[in-house]
Amino acid sequence: MAYENYGLLFDYKYCSNCHTCEVACKYHLGTDLAKQPGIVVLEKGPYHLDESDPDAWDWDYVPVPTELCDMCADRLDAGKKPSCVHHCLAFCIEYGPIDELAKRAEEIGRKASIFLPGGPRA
Repeated sequence: MAYENYGLLFDYKYCSNCHTCEVACKYHLGTDLAKQPGIVVLEKGPYHLDESDPDAWDWDYVPVPTELCDMCADRLDAGKKPSCVHHCLAFCIEYGPIDELAKRAEEIGRKASIFLPGGPRA
């Protein structure tokens, strides 16, 4: 089965930086934990948003797939979710058809991103 019309959605408002997605990915790919996985969690911030409000900060953790990510095609072929989705403790990674993910990202708002595997699309 081809998965070119599927992707991963990241609701990084809720990512807790636990790195479970990274560990699950490395285990699935069979790579050494010191080597690059198919997904990494990056830190964005902290940025002070409003000088008049000492509690107004923006600080996020953003899961980002690497070039090694194929969305666990062998797991998908077996009817399972990608490893990062299955193991995410914050339930902030979703897998599905791109059109459904786009609607879901619109609902989430500004702290969402969609990963489309396999390079550029026409």
